[in-house]
Amino acid sequence: MKQILVLASTNKGKTREIRDLLKDFPLEIKNLNDFGPIPPVIEDGATFDENAYKKASFTARVLGHPAMADDSGLCVEALGGAPGVISARYAGENATDADNVARLLTELEHHENRNASFKCVISIAVPTGAALTYEGRCDGIITREPAGENGFGYDPLFFFPAYNRTFAQLTMAEKSQVSHRGKALNQVADEMNKILEWIDINMPRFEQVACKGG
Repeated sequence: MKQILVLASTNKGKTREIRDLLKDFPLEIKNLNDFGPIPPVIEDGATFDENAYKKASFTARVLGHPAMADDSGLCVEALGGAPGVISARYAGENATDADNVARLLTELEHHENRNASFKCVISIAVPTGAALTYEGRCDGIITREPAGENGFGYDPLFFFPAYNRTFAQLTMAEKSQVSHRGKALNQVADEMNKILEWIDINMPRFEQVACKGG
């Protein structure tokens, strides 16, 4: 019997990627689209860890299945780690990728230090609140202008020295091998047998009580 694992996301591409990565394990990967609507999680944590755990634990508690969530973003050295947890809304609540890229270039305009890192935290939680955490990081340099058509977010500005290209100039396969999220997901895949054992131990057990006649 396969273990259900719910991704705290409606992203079809992310779901497809994780299903492919974990296809050799006795898992049934679902996402939020497979269930009725649940209240949104407000990502107001101060760290990636807090936000990932908040999403995973809330989803697990509401749906009654183990859940997996991730939170990630760009941390720029010269900006004290910004944009960090607000990477997706750096230029405002309804900011587009282009808006965020433009703001970052403006903020770094007079900085020579362009060092930055993408960080990702994955949390796997059960309904009781217990959770496992996995982290991935990729270091790079922020360019002075966008380059490349692939990827999303800050990828056109994130120059990866080992490949001598920005993330937006890499293929999906190349990026997944070296990206922060790819590294964290590969840790999950490497430990999935242990994770399944942990889930089995930590899932709540419901005692069956025989009906008694009056």
